[in-house]
Amino acid sequence: MDGSAPTRDGRELFYERHGEGAPIVVFEAGMGVSRNGWGAVLPAIAERTTAVAYDRSGLGRSAPDPVRRDLARLADDLVDLLDHLGPGPFILVGHSWGGPIVRSAAALVPERVAGLVLVDVTDERCDLFLEAGNQRQLAWAPRVLPLLARLGVPRRLVAKLSADLPEPWATNLRAEDGTAAAIRVQLAELAPSIDDLRRLRDEPLALPDVPVTVLTGTKHGFGERKRRPELLAAHRATAAALPQGRHVTADRSSHYVPFTEPQLVIDEIVPPRPLTTSRA
Repeated sequence: MDGSAPTRDGRELFYERHGEGAPIVVFEAGMGVSRNGWGAVLPAIAERTTAVAYDRSGLGRSAPDPVRRDLARLADDLVDLLDHLGPGPFILVGHSWGGPIVRSAAALVPERVAGLVLVDVTDERCDLFLEAGNQRQLAWAPRVLPLLARLGVPRRLVAKLSADLPEPWATNLRAEDGTAAAIRVQLAELAPSIDDLRRLRDEPLALPDVPVTVLTGTKHGFGERKRRPELLAAHRATAAALPQGRHVTADRSSHYVPFTEPQLVIDEIVPPRPLTTSRA
């Protein structure tokens, strides 16, 4: 079932809802990626409970947002979606930049969150995200990303990723992702991201005491030979610092775990063990 959730300032967020029951599992994609990025995970979750994936403003079928797209704005939008869906309880699943978004939303409505699954997420414990080299790369992004888009690089990546998805998500991903509009949204979310990460590091979020899985790809992607081991260490530290934290590795994946090892993500959302178990 497709739907549209109103935000507090009158925008509409497109979402698709599958399955029935509680908890409601809500998926948050990474920068520049629509709801279609969860297509390999959604069907299996919908067989067990309610699964919802949505498009942030400007992505997929959601209209753009003229306001600064910092982390607080993104988290408020997610909370507005949760308000539209009902009281919960919710399991929030985030990939990449979706991780800070679902964590921030969970801190805003902790009483409604039953669990978190963080899939190869951006983590403020990883110093590489805050180093000068990364800041220089971000400064070049407004020039480089549109150039790559004109050369068709994002569309080729989307075509490759879509091969791992069932229908209709494969077709929708090819139609809605890797576009010029998606690149504009990615740049809008990228611009305040370093300041957002510094704020998370300096002012840690108060998360609810619920099961949290931190899932990390261990294979090196392009340009990740240094970053991947540091991200792995940061994710281990993040999981260890949580009362019900659990760290899991995706040993056949780099960053795009929801595409390359969807069953691993599925098992952490609806595991055979009770959701309230502590760290394994």
